Amino acid sequence: QVQLVESGGGSVQAGGSLKLSCAASGVIYSTYCMAWFRQAPGKEREGVAAMATGSGLTFYGDSVKGRFTISRDGAKNTLYLQMNSLTPEDSAMYYCATARAYCAAGEYWWESQKYRYWGQGTQVTVSS
Repeated sequence: QVQLVESGGGSVQAGGSLKLSCAASGVIYSTYCMAWFRQAPGKEREGVAAMATGSGLTFYGDSVKGRFTISRDGAKNTLYLQMNSLTPEDSAMYYCATARAYCAAGEYWWESQKYRYWGQGTQVTVSS
């Protein structure tokens, strides 16, 4: 099984940056798509970014394009989310997720139902 543990969240002022990490363990050779989601209280879970593990292609939600960057260190089995120019609207619990389904062409990467494994989440709070 795949276990995912997020870290790197915290409190930051608007305009600042944070880098989240997602450490993966277990058998992950069948993982083909990894993603970051976020959810604020009272709001729907939102796809932030995704990566096709084989090709390294990345996909982003409209609200974070140009500000966030998803990356992966295969040797360390770790997924990252670099977040720049943060605003209070970015405040949420951020979750790492993996899927055995493909997202090489970006297919349904934003759909939470696609993902089999989820981390416990890491809180990001952006103050004004």
